[in-house]
Amino acid sequence: MYTIQCQYNRNQRLLKELGKIWLSAVKTSHFFLTEKDIQKLYPLVLDAIYNVPHLLTIKDENKHIAFMGLEQKNIEMLFVADFAQKKGIGSQLVDHAINAYHCNTITVNEENSIALSFYQKKGFSIINRYEYDNLGNHFPILELELKERIFSN
Repeated sequence: MYTIQCQYNRNQRLLKELGKIWLSAVKTSHFFLTEKDIQKLYPLVLDAIYNVPHLLTIKDENKHIAFMGLEQKNIEMLFVADFAQKKGIGSQLVDHAINAYHCNTITVNEENSIALSFYQKKGFSIINRYEYDNLGNHFPILELELKERIFSN
């Protein structure tokens, strides 16, 4: 079990570290994105990390290995560094979001089958599909809602 920290001071060092986590995670799950897409999205992701109301992180020793952003009852983002995946870290963050922040919705890219499967195992179900993401890109988005709470790793 890792310690989850809420980040209030979002300085450039933290943003750079979390940006690296995003890059490594995206390259293991967002196979539909080109390198050009990733470079275009990167500054927008840093801005989103900086502005999300609740930013939660997990460290392993002195290095961040995962982060999650929450707004109201929505999980806005969840990324685990490539080398730290499949260790229950994402599950721990989602469980915390549900239990401490009462989060019950999330959106995922339709083509990110890894994330979709993960959230479905956590009890989320698809309630809507959108042809375009919030930036107008043709990356179909699935809106998920927590229907049944399933405790699993």
